[in-house]
Order: sequence, then structure tokens, then C-alpha cells
Amino acid sequence: MSEQMNHEEFVKKAIVSLRKEGYKGIHTVYSGFNDAFKKYFAGENPVEVTNKLASEGKIVIRPVKGGVMLYLPEEAPAGSKSADEALKKMGL
Repeated sequence: MSEQMNHEEFVKKAIVSLRKEGYKGIHTVYSGFNDAFKKYFAGENPVEVTNKLASEGKIVIRPVKGGVMLYLPEEAPAGSKSADEALKKMGL
């Protein structure tokens, strides 16, 4: 690696490289992503970076037991019902 990747490149490469066969995303803890991120970026916080990328629409984060799953936007599973839809069903 002659040139260091930026956060977005690293996260997207990790999603593609670390996912298990048959899965479209990676678990940030069980895949080793968090530790690899901290090592590659000298102790930076992967949670802050992945949240920022998700807010920019560059990745999708889904909460799961023990952490979160990271997905490429085009491969993310359908999201849960929207808050507006839930409130409408509740009559609020």
C-alpha cells in the first residue's frame, strides 16, 4: 500500500472484502472491521466515521446484536417502516 486510502475507500473496501459468502454486509465487531480501522487510521474512532458516511448516504448502517452491520447503499436490505408510517398506524 503506497498511498493511504481515505475513510470512504477503506470502509467500502472492508464491506466488500470482509463479508462472508452469502451476506451483503459486515458486522463491525465480528468481522474485525473496528480493530482494523483503528490500526489503519492510528486510533481514529470508526463509529464517528461510519456515522458520518451513513449521514452522507455513502454507506448504510443497520443496528444488530453486538454492534452494527455496514452495507453499500445499493446492497442494503430494505429499511424498517418509516417513522411517519408508524405514527400514522398509531393514529398520531
